[in-house]
Order: sequence, then C-alpha cells, then structure tokens
Amino acid sequence: MLRAPQTSRDRRFGSHAPFVAFVALRPEGPGAAYARVAMAYLFETEEHAAVRASARRFAQTHIAPYGAGWEEDEEFPVELYRTACSSGITGVGYPEAVGGQGGDLSHVVVASDELVLVGKSVGTVVGLGSHGIALPPIVRFGTPAQQRRFVTPCLADGKIAALAVTEPGGGSDVAALATRAERDGDHYVVTGTKTFITSGVRADLVTCAVRTGGPGHGGISLLVIERGTPGFTVGRKLRKTGWWASDTAELRFEGCRVPVDNRIGPEHGAFPMIMTNFAAERLMLAAQCVAIAELSYRESIAYARERSAFGKPLTGFQVTRHKLADMASRLAAARALTGEVIVRVLRPGGGVEAAGLAAMAKNTATDMCSFVCDQAVQLHGGYGYMRETLVERLYRDARLYPIGGGTREIMNEVIAKTEGY
Repeated sequence: MLRAPQTSRDRRFGSHAPFVAFVALRPEGPGAAYARVAMAYLFETEEHAAVRASARRFAQTHIAPYGAGWEEDEEFPVELYRTACSSGITGVGYPEAVGGQGGDLSHVVVASDELVLVGKSVGTVVGLGSHGIALPPIVRFGTPAQQRRFVTPCLADGKIAALAVTEPGGGSDVAALATRAERDGDHYVVTGTKTFITSGVRADLVTCAVRTGGPGHGGISLLVIERGTPGFTVGRKLRKTGWWASDTAELRFEGCRVPVDNRIGPEHGAFPMIMTNFAAERLMLAAQCVAIAELSYRESIAYARERSAFGKPLTGFQVTRHKLADMASRLAAARALTGEVIVRVLRPGGGVEAAGLAAMAKNTATDMCSFVCDQAVQLHGGYGYMRETLVERLYRDARLYPIGGGTREIMNEVIAKTEGY
C-alpha cells in the first residue's frame, strides 16, 4: 500500500531539481527523428513518482483489461471502490489521521493522470474519484467526529461519496439554489431535487448544498445525507454523451429528515466552502483534460505511424506532422499552466488567488482537450468515428469539461472578477 511521505511544501516545491524532466527525448536510431518518451509536471519529485507507479500498477491490473467493457455497460463493479482503498489509491491526498495516504492536490493529480493514461476509461476514473469533490469540505470544515463518521469509511472501506450542488432549475448559479432545509428541533427537513450528480446512483453519502436561510449566497448550508434516510431517493440514472462508466443521477428529497449533527460548518455559512471546493475541483478537471489529451495524442502518433496511404505512413506527410505538432504544443502549454497553478495554490497564502487561476487553467485545458481530441478523430479518419476506437470515446468524454464544474462562460466571469473588471 502506498503511503506518501509527509514532507514539507518547501521540500516539494523548493529549488531542488524535479525528479523527472517535463519532456525527455531519445534518438530512435542513427539519423532518426527524436521521440518523446516522458511527460510530467515540473513540480514532480521522487514522492510523486512513487504515487505514479502505484496508480499505474492499479490501472494496469484493475482497469485496463475491463475499462472498455465497463464503458459499454455504463457501470463498473462496486467492488472496485474497495479494491482502490486496499491498494492505497483512494486515500492519496488525504491526511493519515482520517485514513488517507498523505500528500496533497499535486499527488492526487499525478495519480489521476496515470489512471487515465493506463486505464483508458475516463468514466471509471471519474466515478472512482467522486469522493474527491465530496469529502474535502468535510476534511477542511467538519468536526473530528464527522471526519471519522463520513470520511474514514470512504478512504478505508470503499464507501461511496458524492457531491450534490446542481439543480434542475440552475447549474452554475449556486447562490440561487432552491433545495430547502427547514430546521425542526435537532433535524433539518430537506425538500428539493439535485441533478447531474456523479456517483449519485450508488452513493452511500451525499454532501448536499441546501438553503437553510434567506435568498442569496448567505443562506446556504452543507448537509451530509446518508443512503437509506427516509425521503431520500434516486430519481433516475441519467444517460450521457460521455463518461459512460460513471453513473450520474437525479436525486430527490421529500421531507427528508437529516440530523443537525450532519451539518458541515456553521449554518448559512457554506457558500465560501463550496467556492473553495470548486477551485480544487476545477484544477482536477484541468488536469484530467491534460491526461485525456495526452492519451489522444499518443493514440494518434501510434496510428499515424502504423497507417499507410499512398505508399508511406501518415507521418510521412507534412500535413500530419504539423497537425501532431499543433496538438503537442497546445498540450504542453496547458500542462505547464495547470502545473504552475497547482504549485501557486499549494504555497502558503495561495488560496487567495485560487479561484481566478483555477478558472484560467480549466478554460485553457478544456479548450486544448477539445481541440486535441477533435484532431485525433480527424487523423484516424473513418476509424475515428467508430465506437471501437479509443479516440472516439475520448472525443465524447472531452465534451463535458467546458460544462462541468462551472461552464466556460462562468469561468470567464470568475476571471474577470479576480482581475478587477
């Protein structure tokens, strides 16, 4: 089981040389062109390499052989959550005190990177990682008792956690959410509907944004609502363009009685918590875009070298080489920005600039991913349009990222506010 050493940020992000270069080159033979053999974030150290190795082994064994089938089945086995826990994957980035493996957001990013690149099933990785947006508010703002009750079972035993913010009547406008929680003694009575909830069908607990006060951002609280609570039901499983292996649900609350002890932080005080959580989520989405694009790029290189036309491989045509060069350049730029933002956010005081920087990274990475995946399909020609081809699935998966976690348009508004205009 991997247990990332608890080192200081100064060691992780200081002036020492990174463990692996951003781009490594090697000659393929006398007079041959150079080939790219490694790609990593510049902040990576030996510690991150250990995380990558562990995630790679897990993906090779537990995802890669089955991922394509799970995508077609629109579900992966629930046992995979427990397997990920026992392999030390689920707890990466969480304190050992709550059952995690240690590390921070940078370690979570490199683990996710390997799961996508090696497992090749974005839907599986997304579903397996839904705790990554549901648990952090509890870790940051919950009591020790709440952490033991809700966080540790997810990290140690494979319980499934989901985050529920979006509603049918509104997506990115969190301050306008309508799900109501009326105080009744030592309980809240919750009524409302949530939608587009990742892992919502099978979640054991849901970190749910509710309105406990008046209108606007000042009346919002976070409640942990557990499976089996009377009045809490899964309305329906939603079918999507991409992320097929990840279950997505509509959740309904009808007179659902939730103990006040399940409230995270102060009453009416959840809006800043949600915004803090969004910044980390958006960086994770940016990093997923980098991984998806990297996988699409690798698939395109392999296909262009193997596929022949007019008596030579596709790489023998300048138009193909230039297309690949554009893909590589945009990918490198998005990776560099995402990595820099992660480093800045993890530095002391970095949370102040997190919202705007995370929005910039997300927009840049999502634009890049959409471009690279589109070009990958184009390079594959007719095969790129076939469901048996990986890049066809990645193309569909990529379409979610300019929408999920805050739309591209909302990200520009966030950037505008942080830039002061």
